[in-house]
Amino acid sequence: MNKKKLLIIMSNSDPANPEGCYAPLFQATIAAALSYEVEVVLTGLSGQLAIGDNAEKAEVNLETHRTLYDIIKEAHQAGVSFKACNTSLEMAGKDMIEEVEERVGAAHVIGEAMDENTVTFTY
Repeated sequence: MNKKKLLIIMSNSDPANPEGCYAPLFQATIAAALSYEVEVVLTGLSGQLAIGDNAEKAEVNLETHRTLYDIIKEAHQAGVSFKACNTSLEMAGKDMIEEVEERVGAAHVIGEAMDENTVTFTY
């Protein structure tokens, strides 16, 4: 029996509103900790998280100064695979954070989402 994979597509979660980006990243971390294969694709507005220091500037806890980048690093350490949309990166023309393992296109996202062993969440 093939194990289910969790595909999280972050497209509309705005890094300018870090609280809205926290939940999908936290869910990805928990799923990876539960030994699921987890892939997060950063695209659209959320693609900004893959670029430069955008995630590092987005604080989710003003008391501890915890950032979205801290959460991305924890998710990656837990086993979450991060991928970023080519179009988002090309429009920005900047470097990616090191946790992003691969640039992907729409065909990759569609192919993964249509796989019968994949459960897809979108944000």
